[in-house]
Amino acid sequence: MADPPADGAPATRRRARRGAVVRGSNRDGLRKYSELVSEIGWLLDGDPAIRWQVLSDLEHATPDSIAAERTMVEHQGWGSRLLSFEGPDGLWDGGACFPAAYAGGEPGQPWTATMHTLQTLQILGLDPTSESARRAIALVAEHGRWEHAGQRYFDGEVEPCINGRTIETGAYFGVDVSTIVERVIDEVLGDGGWNCEAENGSVRSSFDTTINVLDGLLEFERTTGGSPEVRAARRNAEEYLLERHLFRRKTNSEIVDAAYLEFAFPYYWHYDVLRALDYFRRSDAARDPRMAEGVELVRSKRQPDGRWLLDRIHPGRVHFDIESGVGTPSRWNTLRCLRVLDWWEGTV
Repeated sequence: MADPPADGAPATRRRARRGAVVRGSNRDGLRKYSELVSEIGWLLDGDPAIRWQVLSDLEHATPDSIAAERTMVEHQGWGSRLLSFEGPDGLWDGGACFPAAYAGGEPGQPWTATMHTLQTLQILGLDPTSESARRAIALVAEHGRWEHAGQRYFDGEVEPCINGRTIETGAYFGVDVSTIVERVIDEVLGDGGWNCEAENGSVRSSFDTTINVLDGLLEFERTTGGSPEVRAARRNAEEYLLERHLFRRKTNSEIVDAAYLEFAFPYYWHYDVLRALDYFRRSDAARDPRMAEGVELVRSKRQPDGRWLLDRIHPGRVHFDIESGVGTPSRWNTLRCLRVLDWWEGTV
């Protein structure tokens, strides 16, 4: 049976080289090829935030094509909708971590305040040089104050989980967050990670806090070049996760939290295995065998149609639902899982 045509979709050609379709492939091989074509097509039918990242990370399209699609995040779909909720002072729902009028008593945590919205806009890929981004960041810097003690937004506050996310969005959107970086490096615990409860006496790191700081330091390094101290802190924190095989206790190998095995989007401050693997992918880390169990978890969740489902939605008030609901096909999880598997298998 003949190979698929050489002028097929770039993503499928790339995966064919990985071995999905090879010379002399049989009917099963062609079925896999067809599924890959369908899978990419389904992603490209989604929001501009999905489309530009598919073009960039899965299809390796031309820079001009990627940039043109990315520009649409500001003007269409999820990105445009999130920007529409920005207040005149540049804040979302009037607050930094919590809405201005928040009095508790709601299910979960409200995700409508500035920190969570900026993080989501960053994940969507809002161009940091866009007019909307420049305006919002300038206003947040001017008006944003943390609920903890009124600290200026991009000065951070006391919890490393919050500061890690502030480093990430600040660095991404071009803000100098070096003072917060210095603080979190000084707060590394003895086992290599971080814990928001350290101020209350905790001496053991947490997966959740550690991944937030890792994401922040990686983005800071990407945009500024970082420093030997930043790189050393990242390596030590990565080892904290790897020693635990991304989701197990170091002492007895038990699963730390079953929720870590469920892939959520948006993830906000929460840890899960897919978020950790996507971090290692973005950092171009070596494919450490201690990640293998997590990678197999990703593979095991792939549905017969080649897609991944949304396993979890973290409860709380939102501006709008980004995906259809738990148990439904998730473009975000599918995109992230495909990227992780490509990286792990050496395709990228």
